[in-house]
Amino acid sequence: MMNKNMLKQAQQMQARLAAVQEEIAVARTEASVGGGMVSVAVIGGSKVESITIDPEVVDPEDVEMLQDLILAAVNEAMDTAQKLANDKMGEITGGMNIPGLM
Repeated sequence: MMNKNMLKQAQQMQARLAAVQEEIAVARTEASVGGGMVSVAVIGGSKVESITIDPEVVDPEDVEMLQDLILAAVNEAMDTAQKLANDKMGEITGGMNIPGLM
């Protein structure tokens, strides 16, 4: 049976985890590629909020380059968001990998 101190610590950790998860859910990360020609903003690590494309990079003769830039920016923004989430969760869990938290 858990003693009162352990129960209190578990409740405090649960509250901190909930707060961090909420923080992660609204965190905004951005990535820019091609010298700033394509920028992507991501909310919560899972929702693309915006994509900004400099008109100079829009070349009907080279659509593939634009597609590659967009893909690179989205992937970089998602990677940054995931790293932020992992770092924040690591602050709470002390680096332990606890299944079901992320």
